[in-house]
Amino acid sequence: MAGFGEPALHTVDATGLTIGIVATRWHAELVDTMLARAREAALASGIKPEDITVARVAGSVEIPVVAQALARACDAVVALGVVIRGDTAHFDYVCRSVTDGLTRIALDEHTPIGQGVLTVNTLEQARERAGLPESKEDKGWASTVAALDAAVALRDIG
Repeated sequence: MAGFGEPALHTVDATGLTIGIVATRWHAELVDTMLARAREAALASGIKPEDITVARVAGSVEIPVVAQALARACDAVVALGVVIRGDTAHFDYVCRSVTDGLTRIALDEHTPIGQGVLTVNTLEQARERAGLPESKEDKGWASTVAALDAAVALRDIG
């Protein structure tokens, strides 16, 4: 967390768009909060409840393949998960796999993907970003609005 530069929480007018959200089951306390905040951000941005598709996956490695399916069906996608550094290189492989996969999917499918997968060193760092009442950041909300903002820009370009 840089601690600076993040825009204040806001919404965009995404009326008429659809959104898919893929969220992991790992670290459920945090991811469930992020998912709730992502839904709230989508609704606050004008997305109808029936235009929000949610898919749950086991862990972060499974996010990209489901995000790709959602990208083919929705105007924007949000990926939510938590990866906490451990004592092995597993963290690096998971983070690279998820980030590279989501970037490729966004470009290949021409669909914005909000990157809400927290890649942190500690559980406390994740809690600071998860949108809990005591959190400093709200990545569920922010990643949703970012994806919708890009989808609106693409819609406006034509």
